Amino acid sequence: MQYWWEDLPRDELLDIRLCDLGVELEHGWLTVCVKRLREELKASGLTRFRPHFYLADEWCCPDGIPGVGIPFYLAHPRLMRLEEAMMLEVEGGTRRECMRLIRHEAAHAFQHAYHLQRRHKWQRYFGKASLPYPDAYRPNPMSRNFVQHLDGWYAQAHPVEDFAETFAVWLPPRSQWQRDYAGWGALAKLEYLDELSEEFGRRPMPVKSRARPYRVSGLRHTLRQHYERRQDHYSPEFSEEYDRDLHKVFSDSSRHRSKESAAKFLRRHRRGIREQVAEFTGEYVFTVDKVLRDITTRCRELNLRVAHSERRTRLQVGIMLTVHTVHLLHRRDEWHAI
Repeated sequence: MQYWWEDLPRDELLDIRLCDLGVELEHGWLTVCVKRLREELKASGLTRFRPHFYLADEWCCPDGIPGVGIPFYLAHPRLMRLEEAMMLEVEGGTRRECMRLIRHEAAHAFQHAYHLQRRHKWQRYFGKASLPYPDAYRPNPMSRNFVQHLDGWYAQAHPVEDFAETFAVWLPPRSQWQRDYAGWGALAKLEYLDELSEEFGRRPMPVKSRARPYRVSGLRHTLRQHYERRQDHYSPEFSEEYDRDLHKVFSDSSRHRSKESAAKFLRRHRRGIREQVAEFTGEYVFTVDKVLRDITTRCRELNLRVAHSERRTRLQVGIMLTVHTVHLLHRRDEWHAI
């Protein structure tokens, strides 16, 4: 399907309101992902659980609603290119990644549809859903009490995310979770999903709301305003704590004044370091890139230079950036969480 705006220059495209894009979920590759999710639910025994899907401003499953919002930009290649240009990545932009996120969101919808969070056994395995989301969390990458699905050890963020991640690992018919999580504390949670499937598989959903919060057809702000908000939200505040760590990696000693400047080194390796840290931490590429640009500017102000081998310096920068990025994880209480 062709749209009147798809060949517009970026600057003109950004002035279009989201509600005027006219994109629909029923057209394009997303229908394949939704169909596959429904087939997986049926194969798992959840034959009466039927979440609804719609285009929203971001990945979301609003509280109390058994429905999933899929980002509008995935509905058209031109919007995916705009998303990448503005945010440096397209979350859910491949079929594999889209399925991972849809399964995660479907788990929230399953929880809402049957009020699972009210059950004592659910709370025993995952905790209380009523707990507030933390401003930030420090995950333990070595923990075996949580599954590993989305990047950033997201299962450790909150009880409802623990459930959603566990469900997403359990759901695919070809999942080898019995083997992959043998001996893990998370195995009992996965086995609990079998119990829930048996109990609720053929039971109608008590919650039948078809509400569509944040639906793209109802959003009257422009794409420019949308991305200004997102960029501001995912831009970390620059911390002077970097000064201490930057002096550990680089040097302002006159002994190294003939060496390459730290700012030039960071610009030269920016893409590789950025993508490596973003992949490892699960943080938005935009956020990592913003941190890198900030510390590059700070290195120039401090007149820092490379003091060690290129390999060692790049490794140290990656470690430093990873540590600071993990501290930023999920400090986003004003943005509707996935």
